This record gives sequence, C-alpha cells and structure tokens, in this order.
Amino acid sequence: MNLWGVSDVGAVRTQNQDAYYLTGPEAKVPFAVVCDGMGGAKAGNVASTVAVESFAATLSEGLAISGASVEHLLFQAVDRANELVRYRSEVDRDCQGMGTTLVAAVVEPELVRLINVGDSRGYRIGPDGIVQVTRDHSVVEDLVERGEITHEQARSHPKKNLITRALGAEENVQADLYTLERREGELILLCSDGLSNVVTDQEMLFELIHGGPAQKGCQRLLDLALSRGAPDNVTAVLIQL
Repeated sequence: MNLWGVSDVGAVRTQNQDAYYLTGPEAKVPFAVVCDGMGGAKAGNVASTVAVESFAATLSEGLAISGASVEHLLFQAVDRANELVRYRSEVDRDCQGMGTTLVAAVVEPELVRLINVGDSRGYRIGPDGIVQVTRDHSVVEDLVERGEITHEQARSHPKKNLITRALGAEENVQADLYTLERREGELILLCSDGLSNVVTDQEMLFELIHGGPAQKGCQRLLDLALSRGAPDNVTAVLIQL
C-alpha cells in the first residue's frame, strides 16, 4: 500500500490554486484528497487549501473512532469543507465567489470509496485498463450524456471549464460516492483537470503501467502535461493498492 502525490503551477499560470493531501505510512485507513480552486487572484488558492485541510481533519478524526461509517464520514467531511469555504467567501472580501472542486479516495480492507464534487477525477487502473470512476459535474459532461457532443468533442469544447457543482457555491452541496472492490496491485489516480484536459486516459494508462516505477508515476504524468504546454495547474495523486 503506497501513496504518492505531485502538484505544479503548470507552464502558464502564476499561482498554483490546486491543493492535495495524502496520509502517511502509519495510517490504518489510508486516504487522499485533491482540490482545484477557483476565484480571484488569491481566492482559488484559499478555497482549495481550506477545503483540503478541513476534509482531511474531519475524516482523520472520524476514522480514529472504532466502527465509524466511512460512507457517512465522507459526506460529513465534504459538508464541513463546503461550510468553511462558503463562510470564508462571505467574511473575506478578497474571497467572494470562490469555490473548489474535490475528489477523494479512502482505502478500507476490502473496499475503496471515492467521492467527488466538480470535475477533478478519480480513475481505477489495472489489468483491464483504465476506467474513469467519477463523473464530471460539468456543462460538457451533461452535453455528452444527452448525446449532443462526443467525449472527443468535449475535450476542446469552449465550455469545457464550466462546472455545475463546487464547494462553496451553495449552502448545501451534492457529492457523488462510488464504492469499489479493493484489488491488490491496482492503482487509484486522483487528478485535477489540469492533467485530464491535456493527457488522455490511454496516455495515463501507458505512463503508469509501462512508463516506469509506480513511485515516479505522478512525476511522469506531470512531465507529460508540461510537455503539452500545461495551461492550468496540474495535480496528481496515485494510490497503489
């Protein structure tokens, strides 16, 4: 069981508004979270940092209680992060209107649970290939589901960066939860759209399975995004089950 992460400002932006957290080797129930903030000059950075710190603290405290429901804790952690991001945007003039995406994964003895809000993604990678587990909460994903555009057209659509859900946007936030069977040796990838917008799923699969050691997988993905011009911040977290 291993966790690795990397976050980079990219090749164009002047500030990294992504944030991530992953548990250390001593964690009995490992987890990781990635947030991609949005807002003014500093607000996106504040939103993602507040959300990651709040989510990690709430989840860590809950997991320390024997018999706690991981499913309940995940929703609780998202709700608490949403409250804090929204509160900060209301009391700090510089942070008005800020928000952030969130994607997280918790590894239990037999299950892996993922939760998301927005368009930061969670993937499962194994012998059968790569599968996007989470669903983007975005305008273009809605268009794809309605059959109005294809997945390939979505990658270059002018509205590809418009999300339909975010922490801090509303008093109540709706998160989606996914439960997977834990399979030893497989990989769980969490990433911001700064990676998924410029690196295809199949390219991610190749880099993580055939590109070299797993512990350097996040760096290889970042390097590939940078080679494509990385117009946005890039964050990737890899969990080796």
